[in-house]
Amino acid sequence: MKFKLLSALFLTCALAGSAFGAQKVYTIKFAHVVAPTTPKGKAADFFAKRVEELSKGAIKVQVFPSAQLIDDDRVFGALKLGNVQMAAPSFSKFTPIVPQFQLFDLPFIFKDEAHLHKVQDGEVGKALKDLVTKKGFVALDYWDAGFKHFSSSKKAIIEPADASGQKFRIQSSKVLEEQFKVVGGNPQVLPFSEVYSALQQRVVDATENPLSNFYNSKFHEVQSSLTLSSHGYLGYLVVISEKFWKSLPEDMKKHVNQAMTEATAYEREETAKEDAHIVEMLEKYASETKKLEIFKLSPDQKAKWAEAMKGIYPNFYKVVGQDLIDKTINTK
Repeated sequence: MKFKLLSALFLTCALAGSAFGAQKVYTIKFAHVVAPTTPKGKAADFFAKRVEELSKGAIKVQVFPSAQLIDDDRVFGALKLGNVQMAAPSFSKFTPIVPQFQLFDLPFIFKDEAHLHKVQDGEVGKALKDLVTKKGFVALDYWDAGFKHFSSSKKAIIEPADASGQKFRIQSSKVLEEQFKVVGGNPQVLPFSEVYSALQQRVVDATENPLSNFYNSKFHEVQSSLTLSSHGYLGYLVVISEKFWKSLPEDMKKHVNQAMTEATAYEREETAKEDAHIVEMLEKYASETKKLEIFKLSPDQKAKWAEAMKGIYPNFYKVVGQDLIDKTINTK
């Protein structure tokens, strides 16, 4: 009888020890709206694989691309409810809750890619992430969509005067409205899904896009010129549910942060590679069809544009904050 009691006790202890020693698994649903083959899509998959490696399987990431789970217009609510744990919305989705994100719409505020990333990785980038975190979303890191460029079917946009009288399609943004008005352009707000037909039917003459949008949406078929102006920027901010973040032990948070740092470097490299490849494809198209001219602004031409457009900055001191604008300009 004593033997049976001891055996039962040992078995109970063994089972308890086994249960205690079992690794807890944290599952992240990462929802985004682009294809898996894009730089953002590839980086999401990279992050999923890397964080699982670092955590030795304790963190599992399920990636839902192409708005399969939810679109970016509804993802903030899903993050709050805990139905989604991670997302990477574009900056325009953040401006209703953090108006300071209009900083990224200001034309010619970033000298080049290196300057942009120093801003994002430095004091200004941290201040903006802190504002997002105050709204109940833990901001992790910035990913690139790319610099924007001018295109037109009416007249090549090389000097600021070339914009005068042209109808520019823009996304809804007070900054972008003033950006084109200050050089005599006529901004027209249109959903992205309508841009191709609007350009084709000459409802609008011109637009601004990162190279990926311009090429993949076939705007080169309905525009006669492309100016590699790099005058503006589009990007994403990767965020994680505050509720989920608080549930993670400190060691798991470190794994998420390290995986995100590596994924950010990877995403930026992929965006730069994609842009270079698209320029090659567009140059080939231009050479073969003679239907598209590609221009690159010289430093002097770019300086003229910057001088013409920076006059709108003070109009956004109250919304964005003069300190953030000045710190961005002065980031070395």
